[in-house]
Amino acid sequence: MSRLPLDPIFVERARTHRAYLISTALEQAKAFFLRPKTTTVARPKPAPAADPKATSPKATGPKAKPSSPTAKATTAAPRRKKTRAQHRKAARNWDKKEFATVGVPGPELRIEEHTIPVAGFPDVRIRLYHPPTADGDQAVPAVLSFFGGAFRIGGIDYPTTDAGFRRRAADAGVVIAAVDYALAPEHRYPTQLEQAHAALEWLFAQATTLGIDTGRIAVAGVSAGGSIAAALTLANRERGRLPIRLQLLEVPVTDLTGGHIDLRPVREMGIPRIFAIKELRSVAKTYLLDRRQAKEPHASPLLARSHADLPRAVILTAEYDPLRGDGAAYLAALRADGVDASGTMYLGATHDTPIFGGVLPAARRWHDDVVTALRSLHDAD
Repeated sequence: MSRLPLDPIFVERARTHRAYLISTALEQAKAFFLRPKTTTVARPKPAPAADPKATSPKATGPKAKPSSPTAKATTAAPRRKKTRAQHRKAARNWDKKEFATVGVPGPELRIEEHTIPVAGFPDVRIRLYHPPTADGDQAVPAVLSFFGGAFRIGGIDYPTTDAGFRRRAADAGVVIAAVDYALAPEHRYPTQLEQAHAALEWLFAQATTLGIDTGRIAVAGVSAGGSIAAALTLANRERGRLPIRLQLLEVPVTDLTGGHIDLRPVREMGIPRIFAIKELRSVAKTYLLDRRQAKEPHASPLLARSHADLPRAVILTAEYDPLRGDGAAYLAALRADGVDASGTMYLGATHDTPIFGGVLPAARRWHDDVVTALRSLHDAD
């Protein structure tokens, strides 16, 4: 099958990412092979008991400095790995830089925040972005939204994420309820799902006060957030069957067993297969307490026995993204069980295409398609 070449804007970025992966691997190998070796030092034999007759101030020589058996084994310490906090700080700085270079600022909107208690799990913060068209007299649709970041970075305060929510709320005329779910590995699965479910119940319970129409509520998520959103529809079907109108999933993770990862895009971008596999496996390792949990439907929504009676779905994937297989497989599973589901794959695009709205036509088209899907919440039943 012929492919559209990678969009030129991503070529240099792919080269930079490839160089980063290789240099990181070399650093790790260097640290492994050059780490200080543990040597066994024989304990010195105890000195024979002194002859009391021979002991005298004159016979006692100057005190020798005790020698350190480990002194000669001392080597330069290997470079320390970045801490989790350092990684997250670097990720946020990168996001800030990318936003300034390729992003599109969002409009000023009315914003309110709430902290929701979650039984048995950490409280979760929710930020509501109200569209400028909301006048308080008429209830508007709402979208419970989950950011991406491999379950371990990201948040609603990241510049690209905040701007994206603002633009979508304004252009689609909906309230975006952004969920700042807890990050792994400090908080592992199913923490994020339980926070998501509590947020969904809260949104329905408080809809009248918030000016939201309970008949026009959707869930949406990007990447890891797409996994949480999809799992939430399963949990909702099992628990409360609240009337979710739509699930919008962008480059979603739907199978943490890795069974539907498509490595052809990785190869075509010149990234060594082993690096990509290692990275993808680390996502599941970080999120799950036990690797066997990857087979649970709430961790891997694709593996649910049935997808019947789930909300209408719109799934967006990118040609140069190994997760495109997850999105395609989930779309097929939904359709097979009678769910109204449609999908779009953006040619020449990568996993993070939507943040490039300031410089990339495909990113602007992506935004327009998301807005179209969200505006469908305004349509009559």
